[in-house]
Amino acid sequence: MSLSITLTINGTQQTVELEDPRITLLDLLRERLDLTGTKKGCDRGQCGACTVLLDGRRINSCLALAVSQDGAEVLTIEGLAQGEICHPVQAAFIAHDALQCGFCTPGQIMSAVGLIQEGQAGDDPERVREGMSGNLCRCGAYRGITEAVLDAQRSLHQAGRKEAT
Repeated sequence: MSLSITLTINGTQQTVELEDPRITLLDLLRERLDLTGTKKGCDRGQCGACTVLLDGRRINSCLALAVSQDGAEVLTIEGLAQGEICHPVQAAFIAHDALQCGFCTPGQIMSAVGLIQEGQAGDDPERVREGMSGNLCRCGAYRGITEAVLDAQRSLHQAGRKEAT
């Protein structure tokens, strides 16, 4: 039994045939669509390496069945930059050396973007740490990650105020 779903992935609408209705969004992205920036860590929703934005909200794509996302908009790490220009969160991660091995970095960045878009980042490091607690870093780059999120939050807030004037 084959099912057809349509997703808007990184701004491009795609129709995908699913032979198995049990395929996760993570496996669809990585195995079928070659968007390998989204990582498979624990495959149980505990590490956050597979974080993507689904209709603007952070989700663990390893826990989401692809068939249930028909019609949704998905943003992965591959769709974040504008050509050669890094997204402000990506630039902040680089500036604050918020990565070591890099395996968790795509999920961390996508979670940070979601946290900021949801208005949950604020300007308190503890609030950022709590909001990012679903994303694990085995290397322990948490200080840099927190600083990067706070810096990106300030940068995006200032840019938003400039655009409003």
